[in-house]
Amino acid sequence: MKTAGNVLSAFFDEGFMKKAKSYSKLFDSWADITAKNGIAAAADHSRIKDLDRGILLVEMDHPGWKQILQTKQSNLLNDFCIRFPELEISAISLMLGKSEPQDDIPKDFTCLTTSKRSGVDAQRKEEELSIEISTKNSVAKGVDEIKDDDFKEKLKKLGQTIADREKR
Repeated sequence: MKTAGNVLSAFFDEGFMKKAKSYSKLFDSWADITAKNGIAAAADHSRIKDLDRGILLVEMDHPGWKQILQTKQSNLLNDFCIRFPELEISAISLMLGKSEPQDDIPKDFTCLTTSKRSGVDAQRKEEELSIEISTKNSVAKGVDEIKDDDFKEKLKKLGQTIADREKR
């Protein structure tokens, strides 16, 4: 009886298998290499996303971590090149991950969340309305302080035109 490894070895040559193992180890090495460079905490906020045509793509969750990684980027690249020469890594590209807005309500509590979520949405709408009213009041107050009636009227028309366009 042959193992899966024996069957795969029959299909792929030794060089390919070595490169595949290196590729796998590459993703596991991120925490070690960041720690070696004195930025171990960055590993909790970033990850190796891909290796594409020799460019190591690293994704992070905040611009601050990107700046920290940029300060060590050349050291990180050197470490990857030394540890994984067969992968021919030539550059590191740092990019922010797409983060979706989070709310306090777990998505798996669907029966409970409908009323809580609508309450959160209502609170957000109320806050937005309060800000909008506050802004309109301060703008109206500023316009009322203008002495030139012709200019004041043009500003009011401009404000109405903008408000009409925003509604569309």
